[in-house]
Amino acid sequence: MEVRIGISNIVKELELDLGDGADVDGLVNELESKLSSGDAILWLTDKKGRRVGVPATKLGYIDLGAPSESHKVGFGGPSMAVKPKK
Repeated sequence: MEVRIGISNIVKELELDLGDGADVDGLVNELESKLSSGDAILWLTDKKGRRVGVPATKLGYIDLGAPSESHKVGFGGPSMAVKPKK
């Protein structure tokens, strides 16, 4: 599962791949408990073992995405044909 986190006052978002076996409901419950406690730090570990901590008070948004296999790379978007000028 891919997770994107927006952190307040930081332009770039944090992206983590937690792997396909990640427990979405467990993660949502942990997020809710951390946000309700105020000064807690949300710790996440990606599939490579990297640990990332974000203060709960600095979370702007969290996007819980699909498993990594559905992630498309390259020019898979719609065609944007440009008409030549005459």
